Amino acid sequence: MDSMTDPRLVYDPQRPGAWMVRIAGTDHSYVDPYDPTYLEFDYVQRIVDAIDAIFAPGERLAAIHLGGAGMTIPRYLTYTRPTSAQIVFEPDETLTEAVRTVVPLPRHSGIKVRARDGRSGLRELADDYADLIVVDAFLNACVPGELATVEFLDDLRRVLRPTGTLIYNATDFAPFDFTRRLIAGISQRFHPLALGSEPSTLKGRRFGNMVIVAGGGLDPASLVGKAAAAAFPYRILYDSELAHWLGRARPFTDLDNHPSPPPNDGLTTFR
Repeated sequence: MDSMTDPRLVYDPQRPGAWMVRIAGTDHSYVDPYDPTYLEFDYVQRIVDAIDAIFAPGERLAAIHLGGAGMTIPRYLTYTRPTSAQIVFEPDETLTEAVRTVVPLPRHSGIKVRARDGRSGLRELADDYADLIVVDAFLNACVPGELATVEFLDDLRRVLRPTGTLIYNATDFAPFDFTRRLIAGISQRFHPLALGSEPSTLKGRRFGNMVIVAGGGLDPASLVGKAAAAAFPYRILYDSELAHWLGRARPFTDLDNHPSPPPNDGLTTFR
């Protein structure tokens, strides 16, 4: 299929030049190549809020992204931290070709896209390679179970520098079995730790994004103000409140894991 006619790329008539990446009815990315700081999805803004709270403005980063789609966050980092070196692991080569044809990456972006799944891609990287790792990878609208196990998290810990930060986007709904077990594994390897989500999701009223931020120079309290001032306010759980929410969840292993649940309420976008 020609990249320019790929049905997964949907033009936004309300914002000339901007495109949505839509896969199996679910909107995964929004790209405005003329303004990489325009972030249509609320959960992407949460990820960027965390990055900007932890790292100094303009600081050069070595960043790894598991999951590419429209490469919204790599583009944002290139714009705000133009000397950063970034690697994106995106196994869907046809999608990457379509995106790069319709909305090309900036020249000298520092972004390298590799047609590898996250686990095999990580195995190729040296110890203490990255300042930042963003996990935002989905298959059929679910986070693959293999990206939530302690074995995978051990490899994340190996590749991430001791001062580095992990940001992980999952989707879930009450009783949050997937996210609790994922955080149980993360909490054994990364400190400090915070979880951001919409109040309605945390109260069990709807399916939604669960953005986990861990390690590095994170001050969880610094995210609270950003969360309260957001266009769609969300809650930050950390310290004793997060420990109480986590309960006695057991981490996933390679022998005992499952993907995150699919959207259960007709939701067709990861906002």
